[in-house]
Amino acid sequence: MTGRGRGRGRAAALAVGLGLCAMIAAPPAWTAEAPGAIARRAAEQLDLAARAMARADGARDRVAALTGTVRAYEAGLSALRAGIRQASVRLRQIDSELEARRDETGQLLAALQVMAREPGTALLLHPAGPLGTARAGMMIAEVAPALAAQAATLRAALDEMATLKVLQASAQSTLTEGLHGVQQARLALAQAVSERTDLPRRMTEDTERMQQLINSAETLQGFADSLTGLPGQETDLPDFAAGRGALALPVAGRVLRGFGEADAAGIRRPGLIVAAAPGALVTTPWPATIRYVGPLLDYANVIILEPGEGYLLVLAGLGAVYGEAGLVVPAGAPLGLMPGADQGISAAVQESVDDPPVETLYMELRDDQTPQDPADWFALDEE
Repeated sequence: MTGRGRGRGRAAALAVGLGLCAMIAAPPAWTAEAPGAIARRAAEQLDLAARAMARADGARDRVAALTGTVRAYEAGLSALRAGIRQASVRLRQIDSELEARRDETGQLLAALQVMAREPGTALLLHPAGPLGTARAGMMIAEVAPALAAQAATLRAALDEMATLKVLQASAQSTLTEGLHGVQQARLALAQAVSERTDLPRRMTEDTERMQQLINSAETLQGFADSLTGLPGQETDLPDFAAGRGALALPVAGRVLRGFGEADAAGIRRPGLIVAAAPGALVTTPWPATIRYVGPLLDYANVIILEPGEGYLLVLAGLGAVYGEAGLVVPAGAPLGLMPGADQGISAAVQESVDDPPVETLYMELRDDQTPQDPADWFALDEE
């Protein structure tokens, strides 16, 4: 190539560099700290849960210890899934941004290669003579820092992609271990509940009468009202009204539909629909007597609690259920699990990358057969 041709090539490289300045004006704010920090916190939570599991065998109240262990696993797994999903979203975002700038990135690399091949003094020489050389020098002074900045931005994006992929692999390995751990904790909890003999029994329902009510039930509300009419026994439970506004949801989740809110089919129900993770633990928010537990209509498993005289708390849509009618359970006692607890490990890991599935718990509170808005009783801002 002649000196004139080389000069034109150098000038073209500088022109490309100037064209890239628009890209540099607003570089993307890429950072891997958010999903990484989430994953680290989740791993710490799961480690604490594993330690709690090891201590549960020797605990005085094994049911309470295992209940706390399952809750700890659920919190850690939820956080870890969030970290994995954020990492996946960020990877797709970076890949999309790089794909959209494919041509600009190619021009950047070409300009950098030209500048790397040519010594600084050669770049300053211009075939147009001293005036062209002076102009070329001004262009280099303006473009070189911009090219370096854009190259650094590109390198940071590629480094972040590599970091996120390593994070994903590590987090999925931790997730697999956590899922094994929570399954073991759930099995141990179910066994501990079945072996428990220290709970008081306040009442024993008439089995024949109960079966008649089940067979004749047409609605969940009608069945709950019929339970109110059955004779019971006085209990020394704390005043349920004292917990108004501060009760924790029976399951870790979020409210999908409020009291009386129409669903997609236009149906309004006098209760809440709460979205929860598959297999999530359901506990009693207040000391209560179990009035009914078992399948009912098309609600899968149902548990009806009596937390105070005249009050009934209806929980419908559970998978596994614990306990039996007549037992008095303390606050925070395990009542059962949401459906999906027995899904395979590989499926659960894949769901953490995709949109996570949810199960729904229907919750209804009644006072002397009158539906109450649970939002007045439960702290719904807590997930």
